[in-house]
Amino acid sequence: MSSKGIFTAVSGAMAQSSKMETLANNIANANTTSFKKDRQVFNEYLSAYERPPDVIQVPKIPASVESFYDMQGGDRGYVNAAGSFTDFSQGALKPTGNVLDLGLEGDGFFEVLTPQGVRLSRNGALTVDSSGRLTTKEGHLVLSKGAQDPAQRAIQIGGNRNITISYEGEVFVGGDRVGELSVVAPNIPDSLTKVGNSLYTTKENMNPQLVPSLSAKVHQGFIEGSNVNVVEEMTDMIATTRAFESTQQAIKAFDQMDQKLVNEVGRLG
Repeated sequence: MSSKGIFTAVSGAMAQSSKMETLANNIANANTTSFKKDRQVFNEYLSAYERPPDVIQVPKIPASVESFYDMQGGDRGYVNAAGSFTDFSQGALKPTGNVLDLGLEGDGFFEVLTPQGVRLSRNGALTVDSSGRLTTKEGHLVLSKGAQDPAQRAIQIGGNRNITISYEGEVFVGGDRVGELSVVAPNIPDSLTKVGNSLYTTKENMNPQLVPSLSAKVHQGFIEGSNVNVVEEMTDMIATTRAFESTQQAIKAFDQMDQKLVNEVGRLG
């Protein structure tokens, strides 16, 4: 029984280690523009209670405990790492005074064109490239509403810095309307996954529709900060560290039980 218990303790240690990595990444990005924190998801797995038996269980081991009572895997409980999810709650809007800094309020993402295709981002720290087009700091085109071909949806700013952007994302240069930012939201919020550099794409096993966001507002001269609460993350990290230490103690205890079973009980025979 102790040999089975040690696997339960090991799975718990692995789960806490994974959670620690997620928390550390959140804290490291506490000052990253528009960063969204991640959360680890775990649940206890007990095979005997997840599904009812559909056939009659016939004992296969004669003259044993299992012959009298088939636990159907109920003695093999362990922590099931169900994965992680991204918390898309709003980050604080910070004023910068820069006309090319755009902070999003509410649900929604900017559409940007990368070498890998169209991606989504909430990082509104923008710039203008050498061709006068509105881009991200990494040089990805910020797209406007309109044509199906993303390459034809660039927003031409030129050298004029008399830029005004409305709450609805309409872009005016020198009083002339030059385009409207494409701010979209997936109809399935959990369908997005991070791909680095504040960019998101849809998960392979999902096919959500990207529809114009009706609730998003664009704030010119602001950027959205990270939604990470450092105090909350540090508190969670301390609790996770203590849980990890407890699982380590359990592993040691099970190991000592196995050693006694082999070295001491064996001698009695």
